[in-house]
Amino acid sequence: MAKNIIMFCRYYVLLIVLLPYRTLQFFYHKLSFQVSRASNIDAAEGIENHVPIEPKLSSSFITDSEIQSEFAHHAPGVARMNNGSFGCCPASVISALQQWQLKLLCQPDHFYFNELENRILESRYKIKDLINAEDVDEVSIVDNISTAAAIVLQQTAWAFAEGKFNKGDAVIMFSCTYGAVKNSIEAYFSCAGGYVIEVPFNFPLNSNEEIISEFRKALEREKGNGRRVRLAVIDHVTCMPSVVMPVKQLVKIVREEGVEQVFIDAAHGVGCVDVDMQEIGADFYASTLYKWFFCPPAAAFLYCRKSATYSDLQLHHPVVSHRYGKGLAEESFWVGTRDYTPYLVLPSAMEFVKRFEDGVEGIRKMNHDAVVEMGKMLAEAWGTNLGCPPDMCASMIMVGLPSCLGISSDDHAMKLWAHLRKKFGVEVRTHYQAPKEGEVVLTTGYVRICHQIYNKVDDYYKLRDTINQLVQDGFTCALEFNEA
Repeated sequence: MAKNIIMFCRYYVLLIVLLPYRTLQFFYHKLSFQVSRASNIDAAEGIENHVPIEPKLSSSFITDSEIQSEFAHHAPGVARMNNGSFGCCPASVISALQQWQLKLLCQPDHFYFNELENRILESRYKIKDLINAEDVDEVSIVDNISTAAAIVLQQTAWAFAEGKFNKGDAVIMFSCTYGAVKNSIEAYFSCAGGYVIEVPFNFPLNSNEEIISEFRKALEREKGNGRRVRLAVIDHVTCMPSVVMPVKQLVKIVREEGVEQVFIDAAHGVGCVDVDMQEIGADFYASTLYKWFFCPPAAAFLYCRKSATYSDLQLHHPVVSHRYGKGLAEESFWVGTRDYTPYLVLPSAMEFVKRFEDGVEGIRKMNHDAVVEMGKMLAEAWGTNLGCPPDMCASMIMVGLPSCLGISSDDHAMKLWAHLRKKFGVEVRTHYQAPKEGEVVLTTGYVRICHQIYNKVDDYYKLRDTINQLVQDGFTCALEFNEA
């Protein structure tokens, strides 16, 4: 018996131990051959002679069953209508991500020193072409909009410190500006001595002219009081409540009024609306790539117009590392040891988008048409209204909730959001819209529904029926949440 055990260990244990290693080694060398070959070509060409990779032409467009297969990893039974918060990532892009992560983990030294810079450069060139930027040096890859906002606002704090800005100089923004960006304004601009002009955002809306008029009035009023406005912060698509802003008209007003810098917060930018830097004309434009362009979290970019990039503005990444002082794009490329692989799968995401008829434009149109249709269906079912005309929304739209739910505070809206998710498997953002002083309105609660290519009409039926059931059961926020 002992002899048999010794023989087994001699011949089989070593095989069992080495097999996982040999398997991993096989896949690593296979990936190395495929990916490093492209890397070596780019390295030989250099930055100046870089030629973007030509897209592969597909003989047929993606089918509905293939779309569902790409998102089969989504949790079953959950109606996901909140794509605007965290986005989505198809299986083919997840596969590319995992391959890059395997390369990193198999040989970190080679990945960080020989692969990463060229691959990030490739993604920057892709972004440059995608947004019609003039130069690749205008594009820096960052993790999210909060980082991009910190870069833009940090330089204003230094401008105050160096005497380029004077105490009381202003930034103008809308009241619906995203909370994290407002915090950056407070942390960098206000704390340095700046003044904040907050333009009222009256919702629901009927036209772009309402937005433009309020903005112009606020700007002219403050300038008439002798206020120097240094920076305008404008959303391309507001978060909550969600509306597509007339950015081109607003940027034009800003230029006419002599505001020096314009920062567009486009968290819902690429993949959701048309993005063209030459047409928009902003100094700074930041967009995610994970919300509406199928990259994994967290991948985003900050565009800095050449006039800003090559001026005396102090544009630096807020995380200081070895590349400090080599230009924003270089600083952003390396901010210490971390997983940069979400930045590298943009080419794979673009290949996925090309599987759709008319590419990203086709996806945007499909999402817009579908979300408007579903929004109208819900408003009719609940006897409420849309928050804005269809031409003021993109892939998200606001729909009024029945007034009997009694949403009377931001806290109610947050708790209802959690209640729908936890109890009913319905993921949708909820919003409280406070009435203006002296105004009596029936609808104070809204849902923001999103549409992305994986959504089915049954998702919206589930939301409709869930709200109708709450109404039928006599549910009110005051009764449910105030006693909790």
